[in-house]
Amino acid sequence: MFKLFTIEGKIEIPPFLFDQEKDVSARIILSEDYEGIITRDYGFIIAVVDVLNVGKGIIIPGNANTFHEVEFTILTFKPTVSEVVEGTVVEIVDFGSFVRLGPLDGLVHVSQICDDYISYEQVGNRFIGKETGKILDVNDQVRAKIIAVSLGTGRSGKLGLTMRQKFLGKDEWIQSDLDEILDEKERKNDVEENPQ
Repeated sequence: MFKLFTIEGKIEIPPFLFDQEKDVSARIILSEDYEGIITRDYGFIIAVVDVLNVGKGIIIPGNANTFHEVEFTILTFKPTVSEVVEGTVVEIVDFGSFVRLGPLDGLVHVSQICDDYISYEQVGNRFIGKETGKILDVNDQVRAKIIAVSLGTGRSGKLGLTMRQKFLGKDEWIQSDLDEILDEKERKNDVEENPQ
């Protein structure tokens, strides 16, 4: 889920940025320090959205930088277990497929692709369902559910995904699930209208 957080912190502004407005200098420093990292509290930090306040600078003898209290807003992607997400299959390997979910990739293990026996076709670099004939290729758009989140610190994080449940997977899989439900409702209505 994408979220906005307001954070307070401290920054150092080096002399080569003194000719800029404090807000502009602070944004440059904050972008370098925060964008693209992963934290346990905020998830993947995508961007510094706004610098709300930059306090007066403090000068410390022997250091050319000025030190400032700062308040700013960040945009993050913080995945949560059971969240349904949409993405693109970017890589298929024998043990599963990797799905790009914006700033992070998630792994759909081969056992979580669909509720069928799945085989990996190395020549076509795809997965095929034995009974259903469902095919998963690179560049397919899919809907998945997050089943495991492991966010480290720095630039690493892992997401486990599943597409085994109804209304998950490729668009045609989801449409097939919907058609099944509609057919079942029609049969039920027919039985109610024409009891024997």
